[in-house]
Amino acid sequence: MWDETDESAASNLNRSERSTPSRSRRRPPESLRSPQPPIPLSSRRSGDRRRERTLREAKSPHKAAPERPIGKSREFPTTVRSFRTPPERPARAERRRLEVVPSPEPRRPQSPRKPIVQAPKSRSALAVLYGARLLILGVGIGVIAGTSLSILDPANRFSASSQSEKPQQVAPSPPPPIVQLELGQEITTLKPQLQSAIAPQTQLTPGVMLVDADTRAQIDINGSTPIAAASTIKFPLLVAFFQAVDEGKVRLDEPLTMRKELVAPESGDLQDLPVGSQIPAIEVAAKMIEVSDNTATNMILDRLGGKDAVNQRFQTWGLTHTKIQNLLPDLQGTNLTTPHDMVALLDALHRGKMVSPRSQDRMLNIMRRVRNNSLIPQGLGQDAMIAHKTGDIGTVLGDVGMVDLPNGKRYFMAALVKRPHNDDRAGDLIRQMSKLTYQYFNQLNTAPPSPTASPSPASGSQGAEPSRSTIAQP
Repeated sequence: MWDETDESAASNLNRSERSTPSRSRRRPPESLRSPQPPIPLSSRRSGDRRRERTLREAKSPHKAAPERPIGKSREFPTTVRSFRTPPERPARAERRRLEVVPSPEPRRPQSPRKPIVQAPKSRSALAVLYGARLLILGVGIGVIAGTSLSILDPANRFSASSQSEKPQQVAPSPPPPIVQLELGQEITTLKPQLQSAIAPQTQLTPGVMLVDADTRAQIDINGSTPIAAASTIKFPLLVAFFQAVDEGKVRLDEPLTMRKELVAPESGDLQDLPVGSQIPAIEVAAKMIEVSDNTATNMILDRLGGKDAVNQRFQTWGLTHTKIQNLLPDLQGTNLTTPHDMVALLDALHRGKMVSPRSQDRMLNIMRRVRNNSLIPQGLGQDAMIAHKTGDIGTVLGDVGMVDLPNGKRYFMAALVKRPHNDDRAGDLIRQMSKLTYQYFNQLNTAPPSPTASPSPASGSQGAEPSRSTIAQP
């Protein structure tokens, strides 16, 4: 690059050249040039001083060097021309900006790639490698061939389709019912006697079911016909209560609160207590059976979750015709059952399928203390024992029980008679059929007791409720 001093010197030189236009810029060759005499020392010194002054003036940016013709010495132009004369440049205002362009980086020489030299493999390694490859290839071909054959084979397609349809057709079977009454031969000697007792009572429609606990001999007279249960519905409700006790859902000593909507008239004495009274659960269950207390029945039903929950439990047992539709007292007879269902439940309780042995003892002791003994117990001898539950509404009279005889025989009897409103002939018919049944079983030889028979009353007396009342009033 040129600085400003060089530019000033160049401009002075240009002006000096323009002031001597006649002078030729081109020098003749040395051969034609005449020899010059040597310049004296004083002239050389004066020339040097003039050159120094010219250079100083050229370095000054504000003063322009005067145009003075160069005389005497002809070597000055030659001496000045010995410097490199820069080319003419435009003025400062028109000067271009110089841009510095970085030089491209030199490319790094790429090192030559080293050839990959594989280690020579031994023959055994090559044999193992080739063998593995052939094995994989063979397995793959086998899988493809087997899949193709299974797809194309119609027998396999049929079996696969049948297997896929099998789970859709087979639905999970419900658990078998707990209550399954096994019946044996019909008691042909007793049945005509019962039919003879029923025949004169044309206004009565009895339903009777008898089963020998040991031989399974049976008599069925309208036993599967649904009929109003009356208070006999309290027997399956008692079984449900003790089953809930065994499951840990209910405690025997837990207090049950008598709410206003649970208080029921007719039978029982809990209705006389003030609303809000708390009674132990075992005492409420006992009153439901012993005195057929309707308020106690409603309290037990409420504690077990209501009629829907209890009906679901009945269905699980296998009692297909036993159903609670209204609270007690059910004077319209909407709560239904059959003599067959009642005897089947007595049989399941006898075989220990319903509750634990301890709960079974408590149940039988409660059912043996029933105060209304005007029906089946009236046809028994003094040495017989019965655990039962009665039922009485205007249109239906009934009794359901388990009878134990001195000869060791046990039988189940359920008698429900549909009658005109409060017709006493229904009670007479039940007592007459009970007497005929007792005489038949009492004259039989003593049979060995069933291994699943319930214990004697003496052994079950430990589970009886205390006679002293524990009712807590608010």
